[in-house]
Amino acid sequence: MSTPVDAERAWADLQRIRVPQERVYDELERCTATGRRAYLPIAAAMWVYLAVSGLDLPRWCLWVELAAYVGVLGIMGVRSSRKSRVRLHRSRYTWRVTAVIIAAAALGGASVAVTARLVEWARLPFGSLVQATLCAGFFLLVTAPANRWAFAPMRSYDGSRR
Repeated sequence: MSTPVDAERAWADLQRIRVPQERVYDELERCTATGRRAYLPIAAAMWVYLAVSGLDLPRWCLWVELAAYVGVLGIMGVRSSRKSRVRLHRSRYTWRVTAVIIAAAALGGASVAVTARLVEWARLPFGSLVQATLCAGFFLLVTAPANRWAFAPMRSYDGSRR
């Protein structure tokens, strides 16, 4: 092919013929993609909750702590949902997102239970701090790759996007 190609013209043509829905998804990902930093406040709230729950407090204090933890997570969820400048008419949530949410809940609960037994067995002096650190670290190690997998574009067997 010996015909000269104007790169700017080719790019403009490509943008004009792209599927509008694909451009909306690209913009949404660009606006909300913050990497691992998005999970740090959630991990911090989890760490504080687990560290305080290991203290010897009256039962009513534990209920107040649980309500505060759920409230903080709710506030973070609302703020996160407002950050996106693009509103989609269709949801991009698939079965993989549901699978990640269920698996994260199961793994999170299991990590709390396993570390609680481990701390109790080892009789550590500051067991709740160790438990909180291990669980929050596990959350950070697992969450980002799981979300990348959940929101990755699905491909059919022939290699084309669905």
